[in-house]
Amino acid sequence: MEQRISLVTLGVSDLARSRDFYRRLGWVEDPDSPEDVIFFQTGCMVLGLWDRSSLAEDSVVEDNGGWGGVTLAHNVRTQLEVDRVIEEARSAGATIGREPAETLWGGYSGVFIDPDGHPWEIAHNPAWIVRDDGATLLGS
Repeated sequence: MEQRISLVTLGVSDLARSRDFYRRLGWVEDPDSPEDVIFFQTGCMVLGLWDRSSLAEDSVVEDNGGWGGVTLAHNVRTQLEVDRVIEEARSAGATIGREPAETLWGGYSGVFIDPDGHPWEIAHNPAWIVRDDGATLLGS
């Protein structure tokens, strides 16, 4: 198995609400998405939104309704970008879980939570490289 992730699918309780939230963030869904799933091309991988109970059934897991132990991250090039993205999320209707601040690991980050409770860390890690195409590379 190659060391990569191709698709992350978030289980959502209201597909229309989630579509609207991500659109307000400026994301554009794939026009060929099926009616009951929304796909976004995110650089070299895909983010999907799908009904939470359908996702649980398809994944053969029990949905306990709580946080699934996963946080998504969006790395940016500067601290100012962290601030800007957190403000965009706030304007789109996100709950801000943690305001942007310096971190214990030497970076700068904040967290927003989407309408279904999925946390997104927006981070600047000065030891990583974020290329022009958005690819995030370990090391400097």
